Amino acid sequence: METFTSYDGTELAFRTVGDGPPLLVLPGGPGRAAAYLGELGDLAATRTLVLPDTRGTGASATPADPGTFRVDRLVDDVEALRRHLGLERVDLLGHSAGGGLALLYAAAHPDRLTGLVLVTPSLTALGAASDLGAEQVIAARSDEPWHAEAVAAYRRVKAARTFAEAAPHRMAFEPLMYGRWDDAARAHAAADPAQRSLAVSEHYYAGYTPDTERLRRQLGALPCPVLLLAGELDPWPTPAAVAVAAPLFPDVTLAVQPGGGHYPWLDDPAAFAATVEGFLRRTADAGAPAQGPR
Repeated sequence: METFTSYDGTELAFRTVGDGPPLLVLPGGPGRAAAYLGELGDLAATRTLVLPDTRGTGASATPADPGTFRVDRLVDDVEALRRHLGLERVDLLGHSAGGGLALLYAAAHPDRLTGLVLVTPSLTALGAASDLGAEQVIAARSDEPWHAEAVAAYRRVKAARTFAEAAPHRMAFEPLMYGRWDDAARAHAAADPAQRSLAVSEHYYAGYTPDTERLRRQLGALPCPVLLLAGELDPWPTPAAVAVAAPLFPDVTLAVQPGGGHYPWLDDPAAFAATVEGFLRRTADAGAPAQGPR
C-alpha cells in the first residue's frame, strides 16, 4: 500500500495493480475498503488500477471529524489523490456508492477528467431512485432455491433505518446482488463485514441534501464521455434506473451486462473488461487530452 496526505492532514492509503494507463477507481459500500474490487476482472491486464481506501476504511486513517465521511466532502480526497499522482487529467471509475462520489467529483472538477465510468452506480447523490423496476428484476429469479429467503431479507434491509440495523440481514439478501450465487460470490459477500466500516456507512449520506438542479446543469455540461454500466440482474440500481439517468449527460454510452449483478466483473470478467476498456480506448482515440504531469 502507498499513502498520501489529504487536505485536512488525514493519511489515506491506496494500492496500484495492473499495467497500462492509469484508471482511478472509487469503491462503494458505502464504507467498504477497496479490497473487494480485486483487479476488476480482467481490467488490470490493460489498465493500472489506482484503488484508494476511503477515509476510515481499510488502511486509511480515521479522521477526528466523522462529518468528513459525507459523500460530498469526500470529493476533496479524490482531488488530493489526483494531485498526489501528478495527473493533469484522469480516467475515473466509480462503483456503487463510489459512483455517486464520482458524479460529485465530475460536477466539481469537470476539467480534470478524460473519461468517466459509472459501474452499477448509486443515484442517491443525485436525489434519484435506484430501485425503479426492482420488483420485476427480483421476480425474474424466482426459480432460484435461495429466492424466498433472499427476498424476505431484502424487505428487511430496505425497511432498516441504519446500516447497523440492516447488517444482520445482509448475508441472506446477498444472492440477489450477484449474477451467479456460486462459491466465488459467497466468498466475496462473506468478506463484506470485515471490509466495511459502519461508521463510514452511516455518515456517508448523513446530512447530505443534493442540489439536484445545480447537479443536472453541471453534469449536462460535462466535457468528457461517460459510460453507464448496469447489470441485467442488479436490483439496485436496476438497468431501468440507470437508463433514466443517461440523459443527464451530453456524451453517454449506456451498457447493460447480460447476466450481471451488482458486481459485474465477478459474473463475467472478460465481458466487463471488454466493455470498460473498449469505452476508454474510444475516448482516447476521439482525441481526449493526454494525461501527464500536473
